[in-house]
Amino acid sequence: MTQSKWKRNSGLAAAVLSIVSAVFVMEGGYVNDPKDLGGETNHGITVAVARDHGYTGAMKELTQEQASEIYITSYVEKPNYVEIISLSPAVGQKLVDAGVNAGTIRSSRWFQTALNSLSRGGVDYPNVTVDGRIGTGTITSYKGLQNKRGRVKACELVIKLMDAQQATHYMNLPHLSMYTPGWVDHRIGNVPLSKCKEEIK
Repeated sequence: MTQSKWKRNSGLAAAVLSIVSAVFVMEGGYVNDPKDLGGETNHGITVAVARDHGYTGAMKELTQEQASEIYITSYVEKPNYVEIISLSPAVGQKLVDAGVNAGTIRSSRWFQTALNSLSRGGVDYPNVTVDGRIGTGTITSYKGLQNKRGRVKACELVIKLMDAQQATHYMNLPHLSMYTPGWVDHRIGNVPLSKCKEEIK
């Protein structure tokens, strides 16, 4: 689905903006923690990511609108999460939020691993290659899970397994243990299962 095409779908566009707004709530404003390897961040955007997107100003002056464009470009469109958002806004939110926090390749791999774990050995739908790239095969397999378990239950199962993998990821980062309590508190379970009932109108 091309950028212009999804933006013409008012329901889908609203869902994307809602997801980005939720990320802003999680990330907060300007931070310059000397212990954070990412350096300066504002609205959750690191200085390196901002520079990659052509922003040359002071990080304190990065606007939420500029950050929103970066999120949509790099954390929604580039990893092909728009397709998943159209199928399940809640799973899409989990992918975007985890991608912002841990990288989109990692969040995509968690999604693919969850799908394979729920396929009953490929009986219910084809297993996918866990490569961190959301393509036709991954999307087709998620549709297969929805067909087998129902739209709401498929969403709930995937979010539970993505949360489990994300929590394990945090537990395996002893060099960043000062951040673990905050990550677990704010990033695990932050997409309520009740949101699985939501759909694009």
